[in-house]
Formats: sequence, structure tokens, C-alpha cells
Amino acid sequence: MKIAIIEDDAETRSYVSNGLKEAGFMVDSADDGYTGLLLAKDGGYDVLIIDRMLPHLDGLTLVKLLRGSGCTVPVLFLTTMCGIDDRVEGLNAGADDYLVKPFAFSELAARVNALLRRPRATVELNLLQVQDLEIDLLKRLVKRNGQVMELQPTEFRLLEYLVRHAGQVVTRTMLLEHVWDFHFDPKTNMVETHISRLRSKLNAGGKPDLILTVRGAGYIIHETG
Repeated sequence: MKIAIIEDDAETRSYVSNGLKEAGFMVDSADDGYTGLLLAKDGGYDVLIIDRMLPHLDGLTLVKLLRGSGCTVPVLFLTTMCGIDDRVEGLNAGADDYLVKPFAFSELAARVNALLRRPRATVELNLLQVQDLEIDLLKRLVKRNGQVMELQPTEFRLLEYLVRHAGQVVTRTMLLEHVWDFHFDPKTNMVETHISRLRSKLNAGGKPDLILTVRGAGYIIHETG
């Protein structure tokens, strides 16, 4: 089993990491929220242990971004923020459990094991969110800043793929494979044409550009504006 610890306090991070390794887990760690977000999205973890008060990107926002991108990995908040409102806020943000510092390692290990015993979700989250954009996967509905947009099926698939990979550069080849199911280059400007049409709809009314071009690489939707 693989666990990520996102904690800026070096002593706590080392204590938890060493304890989990002794218990037989593989452990990676990060000491700030932004690095932790990249780690959590790319590492294939079974549990994420996250502090709420992190530099660069706070734990609450980190979890919201993960859930908005479709990540269903169980999250345990490990924090000094002990009020009832703090706990409710953390759980409502998408955390599965909440443990207050100071803590006994035996309790932390028990909570991790309890999360691991839970059946993992077999369905995707129905709602994807990034910046002011919302995608309802069940209703096939797209809203930007609360305004509904009419998209063609291919445009919807294209936007969904870009949003699921928010914060990452998506190449033309990736889009051809995952949106059009092409495993060869058709030597057309199909991708560029659909990106242009999608941008026109997303940016209607003078809204700022959501899909950015990375010259020589591909396209990216940033997780925060």
C-alpha cells in the first residue's frame, strides 16, 4: 500500500513517515501544498494524509482541487485546527477523516487502516470543477460563471479531458487518442479547429481565456485563475 504525506512540519512529517514505513507502507512526502497536489495527482496512492495549514496552497483548497479533478483517493486531514466548524469544513471539502494534533501514532495507523478497508468508489464523481467552470457528467451540462453553454458531443469530450488534466500540459497526440480514439496522426488541423470553437464558446461575453496554448507542447487549463 502506498501513502502520501503532505505536511510542512519536518518533525511531524518524519515521525509519521517512519511509523508508516515500519508498519509496511510505502511512503512519499511533500512539504507544501502545490508540490503535494502534483504528488497526489500523479502517484497512484491509496491514502493521502494532508495538513490543513500548508505553504503555497492550503490543505482545504488542495482537497477541493483533487475532488474537482475526479480524484477519489481517501483523504485524512491531520491538523491543529480542532474546532467543530473546522472539522465540518474539512469533511465538506472532500476529506474522509479528520485527526487533530497532537495525536497518538496508533490512532493514526488505525484510521489509515479503516480508510483502506472502505470499498473504493467504482463510479466517477458526477461534477468536475476548475476555476469558474462546472461540468455535470450525468446531465452533460457545462456552466461557466453560472451560465449554461451548449456544446457539441466532441466539444464536451474535449473539454472534459482538458479539465480532468487541469494543471497539466495536454499534447495534441493525447487529445487525438483520448477524444477521437485516433492512434495515428490524421495530418489535419482537427484538434486546432475544435479548440478554437470551444474557446469561442467558453470565452463568450469577454470572459478570460480558460484554455491556454503552450507553444510547441499543447494546451493547459490552470487549476486556479
